[in-house]
Amino acid sequence: MTATGEEHARALTGPWWWTRWRSAVLDGSLALVSAVECGAEGIPFARDAGIPVSVGIVFGLIAGSVLLVRRKWPIAVVLVAIAITPAQMGFLMGIVGLYTLAACELPRRIIVALAGMSLLGTMIVTFVRVRQDMARGDLTLGDWFVPFASITTSLGLTAPPVLLGLYVGARRRLMESLRERADSLERELQLLAERAEERAEWARNEERTRIAREMHDVVAHRVSLMVVHAAALQAVARKDPEKAVRNAALVGDMGRQALTELREMLGVLRAGDGVGRRAASVPLVAVGVAAAEAASKAVVEEAAVDGPCLSELEELVGQSAAAGMVVDLSVEGEVRVYAAEVEQTAYRVVQEALTNVHKHAAGAKTYVRLAHRGAEIAMQVENEPPEPGSGSAAGLPSGGNGLVGMRERVVALGGVFVSGPTDAGGFRVSAVIPAA
Repeated sequence: MTATGEEHARALTGPWWWTRWRSAVLDGSLALVSAVECGAEGIPFARDAGIPVSVGIVFGLIAGSVLLVRRKWPIAVVLVAIAITPAQMGFLMGIVGLYTLAACELPRRIIVALAGMSLLGTMIVTFVRVRQDMARGDLTLGDWFVPFASITTSLGLTAPPVLLGLYVGARRRLMESLRERADSLERELQLLAERAEERAEWARNEERTRIAREMHDVVAHRVSLMVVHAAALQAVARKDPEKAVRNAALVGDMGRQALTELREMLGVLRAGDGVGRRAASVPLVAVGVAAAEAASKAVVEEAAVDGPCLSELEELVGQSAAAGMVVDLSVEGEVRVYAAEVEQTAYRVVQEALTNVHKHAAGAKTYVRLAHRGAEIAMQVENEPPEPGSGSAAGLPSGGNGLVGMRERVVALGGVFVSGPTDAGGFRVSAVIPAA
């Protein structure tokens, strides 16, 4: 609710049928003045009617006080004013009653009918009164003055309050409509803000998942190879110094590559933090739009980070072979260039599958197959069962997130991912990714 709506809601605390105290005070004051007026006009009415003056005063007081209920029963107030018009009392009540009637949300036919009755009653009473004054000689004007006086008096007592009431009622309804539209707009903005916050939170979760997946792929593979080479270095340090030197060089290369990739990722994260700080002063609607765009493009934006491609696949397999793994790489179909996210996903699937072989099936022969098809690219990494007693001497830990990360990558691009043990006792990882 807007500030205007809150103030309006707080103001609706009047007694009985009044929405505000000042409205009750105003109606009470008008009813008091009307009662005094009708009570004073009841004196000549009692003399003309031949009834006691006290009765005329009490009648006038009771009739005039009806104005107190003008907001709740405006039709009753107008009918009472019309009824006491022949007694020449209740002019204030008639004017205020017609104004209230026209300002209320009543059918126009009711307003026109009661206004016409009031106009006709005032016209007749004025006509009779002026004609009696002329007959007594109080007025010496011509006969034309009688209809003129009756018409102008009835119009003057009826038309202005009705027109003013219609104007005020229309303006009041317009203000209520604008207030409702403002409240509705604020509610919609609040819903949009909540949805934008949900989308922003979803985008942040997606980004955290993507970063965790990247960190796992980079660190797990590189560090796994470093641990394997370090174990081999420890085993051959005294027996074959030259091989130990080569293993040490490979460990250094792996460490430098891992640091380079981590540095690139951290650079992207720092750039993202700077964007977040600049976005702190952006309006709420802009935040919602930005969050929606970020949520819809969270997966595609993975390609924005410089990542590996399929041309580096032979180097990846060579690193595993250098660590002592027997790897057979076969490529089918015509080699071509794919979208960056497709090549990066394919590379990461093979990389993580090889890392799992290092962890869980050290020494097992591994087959890496890559097939370039018309509308898709397929990859498969299958290892034979490890030889008895050839467990990983390096004692590589496993976080259990490798297969989950591979599946998330492939499914995000609309592909199919399957993994599981083979009948021969090995393990197979297969993935098919659409080329477009």
